[in-house]
Amino acid sequence: MPQSKNTSKPNKQITAADILGNPNYLAISYGGYREKTRDIQPTIAQLKEDMKILSAMGIKILRTYNVQLQQAPNLLRAISELKKEIPGFEMYVMLGAWIDCKNAWTDMVPIHDIESEQNEGEIKRAVALAKQYPDIVKIIAVGNEAMVTWATSYFVRPNTILKWVKYLQELKQNGELPKELWITSSDDFSSWGGGDPSYHTEDLNELIRTVDYISMHTYPMHNSHYNPAFWMVPEHEYDWSDADKIESGMQRALNFAKDHYDSVVNYMKSIGVNKPVHIGETGWATISNEHYGADGSKAADEYKSGRYFQLMRAWSNKNNISCFYFEAFDEQWKDANNELGSENHFGLINLKGQAKYAIWDMVDQGIFKNLTRDGKTITKTYNGELKDLLIDVHVPPRKEEITINY
Repeated sequence: MPQSKNTSKPNKQITAADILGNPNYLAISYGGYREKTRDIQPTIAQLKEDMKILSAMGIKILRTYNVQLQQAPNLLRAISELKKEIPGFEMYVMLGAWIDCKNAWTDMVPIHDIESEQNEGEIKRAVALAKQYPDIVKIIAVGNEAMVTWATSYFVRPNTILKWVKYLQELKQNGELPKELWITSSDDFSSWGGGDPSYHTEDLNELIRTVDYISMHTYPMHNSHYNPAFWMVPEHEYDWSDADKIESGMQRALNFAKDHYDSVVNYMKSIGVNKPVHIGETGWATISNEHYGADGSKAADEYKSGRYFQLMRAWSNKNNISCFYFEAFDEQWKDANNELGSENHFGLINLKGQAKYAIWDMVDQGIFKNLTRDGKTITKTYNGELKDLLIDVHVPPRKEEITINY
């Protein structure tokens, strides 16, 4: 993908308003962890290596998730150094501050109406980094899926997120943070009012009025198990070819995500608000030995993942929606005890340095020439043989098959 030209005026500081919704500034969710534990942090050199790969792919905005660990500060340092080393190098960051409820991730019962004592320190660290790297940090996201009630280990009520969003907005007003810095929270579409009416509270409405934009998540792949009606092969398609059934399923998946997006926009407008809505997270795993694999909804494989990536990028770019696609690289710490768990396999590039089907075309274009990851050149999975890849692809199930598998 050719690098876009920077058409901004000389000396004009690029802002979130300039880059969000701009298809010349593609976005992605990033974690650079290579090992089965986050105790082993990626080095500055490894982070730089990743940034060069992503920049070659046309990525210019990264989403991170917390500032508790060293990766985010090191990432900002790596980008800052690359900007000095490579003329014209551009990379911006949506900096995540992780938010928990009291007793989250402990043996004690989570108290969702009271926030963790750790949240204040997390926000302060995010503020410090935004001040230190104002040319890179363009967005702060308060929490990741922190309001959705299926996040049973740690979710908080919207008033907790609202408290910290207001705090950051006040820092902007009094000049402690740049006024152009955008503040949001990145959460499931339902948390933003697009789903269960139980989320429709005044605290949520005030949060929507207070953020600079809404960052919403949608995962058709997960819903192929939890809400499979859209994913099942309709009866009128039973006689179709396998290829046509698969493509039809992926089109239904795209429409499912679009419906989630529209539901958030519609709820926002129903309370008299009109501001940008972008996709903070969506993706599709390439491997699963759980709900989404061959013995489940048959959703996870490299071909379907590639089609979802292509369809989402095309739709979001056409409609000036930033899509922080999940994710850049596979990370094996997410399900360290289950190598074939789907959480380990959402990346566009695997841990062997192989580009998955979604971006085979970029390998063909030569954009990874002279770039390596951990000493490995970027090659194609399946040796680039589509016929071999298709052997691992399963047709979406019929209704009677769903009944058997679930």
